[in-house]
Amino acid sequence: MSKSVTIRVDDQLHALLKERAAAEGSTVTALITQAAYEAVRDPRLEGAAEVFRSFIAEQGDAFDAAFPDDAPGRGDTSGRAA
Repeated sequence: MSKSVTIRVDDQLHALLKERAAAEGSTVTALITQAAYEAVRDPRLEGAAEVFRSFIAEQGDAFDAAFPDDAPGRGDTSGRAA
């Protein structure tokens, strides 16, 4: 369920929001919602997926050797252990 939030902006900001939304094929609401998500996003997660991929690329073989029963099958693309 979504909640409604009302904010007040001056005419100039509203015009800029409408212009940007039109240029992106979006809506003012969508722009403000995205900005709100970005405002509360945890900055510690920035780049976390890339760090994880890098770790796996560098250390995956060592992990597989240390825990052979938990290593995914080489032909298994489901992401589950073999």
